[in-house]
Amino acid sequence: MKRRRKLNVRSVGFKLFVILFCTIVLLSSVLGLTSYYAAKRIITDEVAAASSQSIVQAADKLDFLFAEYEALSRQFAVDSVLKADMEAVNNPAAGTVVKAAAEDRIRRKLDSVRGSDERLLGVRLVSRSMVDAESYKSTGISGVRSDEGILARMQEIDNGKGEPVWFPVRAKGFFDAYSESSLTMGRLLRNIQNPAAEYYMLIEVKGSALTGVLSNLHIGLAGEIRILDPSGRVAYGADNALLGQPSYIHTAERKTGGQEQSGRLKDEKRQSGTSKAGGPVHSFTTGDEQGNPQLVVYQPLATADWTLLGYAPVSDFTKSADRLLYITFLVVLAAALIALVIGYVLVRLIGRPLGKLARLMEEGEQGNLQVRTDFKGRDEIGRLGHSFNRMMEQISLLAGRSSSSAAEVLATSEQLVAASGAISGQASEVAAATGEIAGGAASLAAEAESSNAKVERMRDKANEVAGTNAVMAASAGKVMEASDQGAERMKKLVAQSESVLKMMDLIQENSAMLRDSTVLIRSILSPMIAMNKQTNILALNASIEAARAGAAGRGFIVIADEIRRLANQSSQSIASVSRITEEISSHIENTVQIVGEAAPQFGSQIVSVREASLIFQSVRTEMEVFSGYLSQSSTAVAELTEYQQQLGQSMASVISVVQQTSASTEEVASMSSQQFLVSRELVALSGKLETLAENLKQSMRSFGGGEGMGS
Repeated sequence: MKRRRKLNVRSVGFKLFVILFCTIVLLSSVLGLTSYYAAKRIITDEVAAASSQSIVQAADKLDFLFAEYEALSRQFAVDSVLKADMEAVNNPAAGTVVKAAAEDRIRRKLDSVRGSDERLLGVRLVSRSMVDAESYKSTGISGVRSDEGILARMQEIDNGKGEPVWFPVRAKGFFDAYSESSLTMGRLLRNIQNPAAEYYMLIEVKGSALTGVLSNLHIGLAGEIRILDPSGRVAYGADNALLGQPSYIHTAERKTGGQEQSGRLKDEKRQSGTSKAGGPVHSFTTGDEQGNPQLVVYQPLATADWTLLGYAPVSDFTKSADRLLYITFLVVLAAALIALVIGYVLVRLIGRPLGKLARLMEEGEQGNLQVRTDFKGRDEIGRLGHSFNRMMEQISLLAGRSSSSAAEVLATSEQLVAASGAISGQASEVAAATGEIAGGAASLAAEAESSNAKVERMRDKANEVAGTNAVMAASAGKVMEASDQGAERMKKLVAQSESVLKMMDLIQENSAMLRDSTVLIRSILSPMIAMNKQTNILALNASIEAARAGAAGRGFIVIADEIRRLANQSSQSIASVSRITEEISSHIENTVQIVGEAAPQFGSQIVSVREASLIFQSVRTEMEVFSGYLSQSSTAVAELTEYQQQLGQSMASVISVVQQTSASTEEVASMSSQQFLVSRELVALSGKLETLAENLKQSMRSFGGGEGMGS
């Protein structure tokens, strides 16, 4: 009995089916919807262009109609006969007959205009100064009323300054007194010479006349035509109830927050035509009161400040495009069916073979190596099935060979267990012997290290002796240098003492000479003292003689006084020189006495200095001998140090060799221990290998029925 298949959402066939189905449906939907919306846009644009042309033509017709009535009002404004009749009517001096004839001519003229145009509801002339009292009208229209609304509209005409003013269609006419709607044009007929004869001319056009003009203008099936004033109110519409009401759809642009808004404008404005007046025609889409999209076209009028506007639901134009939407739905449905068929074929061609191959591989995974595929095709699926069959045959052959190899591995592992046991015993013996060698090497290394330490202490003592000898040699050198310097200084001191002794002799000689010079100075001062005494006596005698001479000897008195004064000064100077000479003589005597006493002492000092110089020379000789002994001692210490270094190097070599030997022995012991452990592990691994070989053999037996299976 066949196993019932379940839907596998993770299968390749299901994924291919989903991707193909979604792709076809999505492409069909996108293409259909794009065509639908593009068709709606194209139809809307074409209808907007056609409607724009219709609006242009209708606006031109309205402008032509309004231009006719403006031309008619201009004829009335320039009609001299009418102007004379209106002046006659308002002239108080004119007779009754004249006024009646003028009024009759005015009425007949108005009736002729009314009768020549069926679209006119009536033509009326209303006095500017007497609105309630005086007016002229054509036949068939009601009288004049003058409420506030009428007066406000009259004021608009007056503000026009003689230009035509158009008033929106009113349901009951300009004066709200008619039974039908009418469109009114007002104009002030001015008279500068006679302001009392100025009249308002009112031309009232039937509302049905506008309907007749716009009867050929149709926008859609449910479209509507309106005329809007600048404030967005309805100036004309098919429903009179909307007259004067704000239009929900309008074109009055208001700025709010710096952005333009036009009613409920949704889509873009686009220029689609040009009127005869040269103004552009616009169209756009917007929503009505219920939010339904509306296509709006409009055109400003050239005559009145109004806008002709038409709008219709967009659905009126896009009904034909709705069929595209139905066609799109049918195409999407057909594409879905086709995608289902193609997906089913793909599942049968790709998904089922791959699923069957996966199930066979799962059975092979469980140990059944006899599974085979029955794919007959030559495509990739067929080639995959053939490759699977060959792979299973190779795996069966490999399993047989593995079984025989497992038996051989089992036998080899038994031999390996026996060899490992023997190696393990030998490794234990080698480890024990190596341990004893390592112990002997360690004790030898310890003795070598102890000897090396003693050599190191000997080298330190030798270095201390060498350092002491070096310090003593340096001190001896310094003593010799000091002795040399002392000897030199003593020689210089002896030379200086001898020169001082010579100078002392010279001082004694100079002192004797100075003593002789003082004697000479005294001998020279004695006659000078006598001469000063004689001069004083002569000056005294001269003054006595001058006093005897009286007046003639006054000059000699002065001279005698000056000579006596000079003599006194000379006596004083000679006395000072005598005193100084005595002092110098005294000092010289003292110096000679001191030098005489110091000369023997300098002699004994020279003898002492010469003895000290001899002592320094003997110290130098002894230090030279001592320095020679120190040099011999330093040489011996240097030789001892060199021998000690050689001994230390030899001990270091011995220690290094012993350490290397000990390290090698320990390494060998460690390797022997490791070898013993490895041998034990090898024995354990051999046992495991034997177990694994047995397990492998049992596993190979589980792939029963394979070709080439070993027992």
